[in-house]
Amino acid sequence: MQNIISGYGLGLRTEHYADFLADSERLRQRVDWLEVISENYMVPGGKPLYMLDQIRRDFPMVMHGVSLSIGGTAPIDVEYLRHLKVLIERIEPAWISDHLCWTGTDGLNLHDLLPMPYTERALRHLVERISQVQEFLGRKILLENVSSYVTYRADEMSEWEFIAALLQRSGCDLLLDVNNIYVSSVNHGFNPQHFIDAIPATHVRQIHLAGHENHGSYIIDTHDHPVCDAVWDLYAYTVRRLGAVPTMIERDDNIPPLNELLDELDTVRRTAMQNLPLQVGHA
Repeated sequence: MQNIISGYGLGLRTEHYADFLADSERLRQRVDWLEVISENYMVPGGKPLYMLDQIRRDFPMVMHGVSLSIGGTAPIDVEYLRHLKVLIERIEPAWISDHLCWTGTDGLNLHDLLPMPYTERALRHLVERISQVQEFLGRKILLENVSSYVTYRADEMSEWEFIAALLQRSGCDLLLDVNNIYVSSVNHGFNPQHFIDAIPATHVRQIHLAGHENHGSYIIDTHDHPVCDAVWDLYAYTVRRLGAVPTMIERDDNIPPLNELLDELDTVRRTAMQNLPLQVGHA
């Protein structure tokens, strides 16, 4: 049975296991749900899986993967999907996600989330592979827009046009990473609001917020800083455009004490509440 979640969450990191185990009652007042990196727990045992079992008793969870390579040309790794499905059955996440990207070629894993060419051929390729994955898992998946630093000469449309078409054709949903949109907008010189405007709201199930490194003429997505003012502004615009979507803070390096992330999560909550569209009542 899948959990139903809403509100505001954090990525579960090993540095904070003890906090969530020791103080779950207080933390439930500030953290509505947790996101776990799927690959960290796709093992038959061990301490991480033990900790996960304890923490999930008190916090709803979603799963986020980095290894599906949905856009790759190698056959979908069925063994990976089997292990993923075992974990899904164990923790019963509200949903599962991965990235709209490819991660290697000819058996070589580049350990990076590489952007797709935005072409009709790539769309057809993705729709077929998404169907295969969703059929195997027996459920819809979410795919996340990645940050990018290069474009392809073969591109036939914008990233947002490509994603909107993919959502409509494949039936999958979107994990909308607002930080990644901002990073790519600076690197490629487009208006990030145009990206938000093009995305069908009914397909957006989750939002990521994170920090990055600004090098002036380009930005690198690092997840090792607090969310910057420009991304907060873009998140406020996103909420006005898309409404209430479960949103979380990602931090993967330079991980601070949990209380610092809780304060940042409070900013997410305030920003969302201040920018939600007004509900018009009927007399």
